[in-house]
Amino acid sequence: MGSEATARRLPPRLDLQPAAVRERKAAQVRGVSSIQAMREAIREASRARPLIREVPRVGRLDNAGFRARAAEGLPFLIAGAVKRWPLRALTPDALRERFGDVPVRARVGDYVATAFAPDRAMRDMSLRDYLELGTAPDSELPPYVGNLELRELNAMCHWPSWFERMGPPRFWLGPARTVTPLHCDYDDNIFAQIWGSKRIFLAPPHHDAFLYTREANPVLFGSPFDPEAPDFDAFPLARQAAIIEVVVEPGDMLYVPAGWYHQVRALSFSLSSNRWARGVPLALKEGA
Repeated sequence: MGSEATARRLPPRLDLQPAAVRERKAAQVRGVSSIQAMREAIREASRARPLIREVPRVGRLDNAGFRARAAEGLPFLIAGAVKRWPLRALTPDALRERFGDVPVRARVGDYVATAFAPDRAMRDMSLRDYLELGTAPDSELPPYVGNLELRELNAMCHWPSWFERMGPPRFWLGPARTVTPLHCDYDDNIFAQIWGSKRIFLAPPHHDAFLYTREANPVLFGSPFDPEAPDFDAFPLARQAAIIEVVVEPGDMLYVPAGWYHQVRALSFSLSSNRWARGVPLALKEGA
């Protein structure tokens, strides 16, 4: 559907650098001596913390308040943190009218089964073409624009200055039933819900021992276990995982500490954005 010009404007899909080079660069960006040591420090800190049964909701936090809370290494939801973003007031029709020519890349096919593979199916197209796609049958996953930089939208997002350094905003756009399967990022994450609502399942870092995880890259690990449709015959250890659930509504912002596993499903047509911190996770008192 996308033109050749559209495809050229998008970044390359594959990172062809050797794994050792990627890990060294990841450590340099985060200011740690070793990504592997940082991952283990996160898991070890998690073992010392109490398990929680629900994600707490808190009010507005200043920088010091956020950092103090985040240092506990547990997720929490900041209600209304995104409420006044200009992007919240934009409708899908206005998005199509103003930014229809912006190139996007949609995940297509069974992108859950290939979520952590470098060669999963993608389709490049314009934002207009994506928004005009018909609804997928219930037996299929709807195409999903996920983890994509859309610089044209950045000025309409007012991110808090809770972290010294952050990566660029990433956007997630799609109808109900779009899903990102269970995985963890070894970076602190703030997730802004702009339109629609999403159900998010979370599990603590040290419960990776129960989730049959595998490495996708040095700071991303995936799990084949689906907490929405648990198959304990195939994954019996998953019974021991302390999985909690939260629904994020328009205007909410969720803090996901580094190393926490999470699965995200849209309950309605949804636009979200997130940013990953670039540094030592706040839950680690001293550098890894």
